[in-house]
Amino acid sequence: MSDDPQTGLDRGAVKWALKDALDELLGLSDVRMAARYEGGTLVIKPGKAETQEKAIPLEVFFHKITMARDRLRVLEQRINAHPKLSEEDKIELQQYITRVYGSLTSFNVLFKDKDDWFIGARSTAGS
Repeated sequence: MSDDPQTGLDRGAVKWALKDALDELLGLSDVRMAARYEGGTLVIKPGKAETQEKAIPLEVFFHKITMARDRLRVLEQRINAHPKLSEEDKIELQQYITRVYGSLTSFNVLFKDKDDWFIGARSTAGS
């Protein structure tokens, strides 16, 4: 059943197709969490006994991490395509983003597929 009687378009189907196209264009993908963490909880326990700990479902935490990664990828693409940035500025900003990825590698344990891992700067022989 269509949402729009004039065009016959189903709003949900159009929305899904647009999201799919944008994800493909921006290099975003559905990322899966490692099965061992499904249903798990991240507990942040303060050092002070009189303060309350915070528990976050790992699915929520994982979603936030993957959203941050996706936003970094979009930022990379926008920097690389920016018409007013010099190549030197683009390289400098790209190196900074690479260091951010490196700071996030601790979270790789949550990803099911190694292809989805955060990767920082790679060391090279002789460096």
